[in-house]
Amino acid sequence: MAAVDPGTLMWATACEMIERAERLHRQFFQPITAIASAARWEPPIDIVATDSEARITVALPGVDRDDLNVAIDDDGVSVVGLRRQGTIPRDGTAVRLEIPYGTFERRIAFPTKGLRFGQSEYRNGCLVLAFFKQSIEGSIDG
Repeated sequence: MAAVDPGTLMWATACEMIERAERLHRQFFQPITAIASAARWEPPIDIVATDSEARITVALPGVDRDDLNVAIDDDGVSVVGLRRQGTIPRDGTAVRLEIPYGTFERRIAFPTKGLRFGQSEYRNGCLVLAFFKQSIEGSIDG
């Protein structure tokens, strides 16, 4: 039995993973015309926590604030909305369209117990939701 070089095996595995990711990317961003209204995409998020607060940042480039709805419950946060497709001039050709359009929905499992919603800010295509940690009387924090 011949020995397999670990470097070659790792390289082959990495190439397979990249090919799979590219296939999934192409599948996700296929132009859909007939079922565009039913299509949904999920915006990417960041969650950052400190000792006193937690912030959720949702990337929503090109989304109008009026096309955005946020719901907060005990189990998390839901961000739902619509990114409207820009118009392409009659004499123009779409060379590449990678930014998703249409209805989006993101459910963020984020236990809000012990947190108080503080504020929301929509700036530079990002929605930032700030939650402040509540200290409980008699606890270590307070």
